[in-house]
Amino acid sequence: MHHALRHHRRCAAPAWRRRAFTLTETLAVIVILSVAFPPMLWAIRRGHDARVLPARFSVARWLAAEKIEDIIADRASASRGYTYLTPANYPPEAAITGFPGFSRSVALAETGPDLVSSGAGYMRVTITVSFADGAGVTRTFPLTTVLTNY
Repeated sequence: MHHALRHHRRCAAPAWRRRAFTLTETLAVIVILSVAFPPMLWAIRRGHDARVLPARFSVARWLAAEKIEDIIADRASASRGYTYLTPANYPPEAAITGFPGFSRSVALAETGPDLVSSGAGYMRVTITVSFADGAGVTRTFPLTTVLTNY
């Protein structure tokens, strides 16, 4: 029995050795994490940018529609009317109150009925909203409508 106990002690490693990681295992984990972690962070960043862009385009669409509604109201106003639709009355907005990072401009072009050639009676109104996406790239959203002099 004494011999069996000595053999058992010699073959069995101490408890702390059985639970610890070896240096090789630790280095393998460090190498795997150093290779896998940066691509995971880049994927998270791309996912964030992809999520932000549609939301910013939605805000840009709303800001463009808001300005078109203002211009339509000016056109329909008894005190302003069609002759009020001039670039001087709609200067560019470098900053829009409540919407940091967004800017807006208005382009007015009077045309003929084909909406391309010069003429009178049709006003092509284009609102362009500019903003930076999640990656800092400048994006633009144009929205166009036509008003008539009836």
